[in-house]
Amino acid sequence: MNIAEAFTRGGLAMWPLLVLSILTLGTIFERVWFWTLVLRGETKLAEQILSAAQRNWQEATDLAAQACDQPMGRFLYTPLQLVDMEPEIFRLALEAAADEELSAMRRGEKVLEATITMAPLLGLLGTVLGLISALSSIRLGDIGTPATLGVGLGISEALISTAAGLIVAIISLAFQRLFQALLMQQAQIFRRTGNELELAYRQFWLQQQSSETERSFL
Repeated sequence: MNIAEAFTRGGLAMWPLLVLSILTLGTIFERVWFWTLVLRGETKLAEQILSAAQRNWQEATDLAAQACDQPMGRFLYTPLQLVDMEPEIFRLALEAAADEELSAMRRGEKVLEATITMAPLLGLLGTVLGLISALSSIRLGDIGTPATLGVGLGISEALISTAAGLIVAIISLAFQRLFQALLMQQAQIFRRTGNELELAYRQFWLQQQSSETERSFL
């Protein structure tokens, strides 16, 4: 039995499962491509910006501005625009930027969650409808007679939709867990990088305040 035959024998429930499969595959491919771009060179970019911040804040701001097409660049550029602000405002800007980027990284999550929930139910519905169709023509007097020989085939065909629903749900669940793990890893990277940048800014801000105090006395 090939895929086309299995789809035909699976019944009406195979059509919504096909729609869910297409949406899920599109989401998975888009998220895989997204995370591939995010993880490629991200650590190096963060190190370059942090290193530049130790020397010159304007240089670090320019580097982050040039990398605004990447989540790490946008995350660091938001607070770097606020040089000469108090450290607390700088920290709040870091947290707000991290929340915004992480929220954007959750795109497609609802599609996978819906597929995980609906695919097994649609498969089960297809099986129930198939069983009803297979058993509806059986009469009590026909049990054990040649008239019931095709019932087993009908039942096996009815189970195709359940198997299809489970396959779609399992694949969706596997990729959902993968994307959640990548999101948690990204949150840790943002937190670590943000803490280092905040520490560097606090030192810079204290030095600036000390210099202004010394000039005021002079």
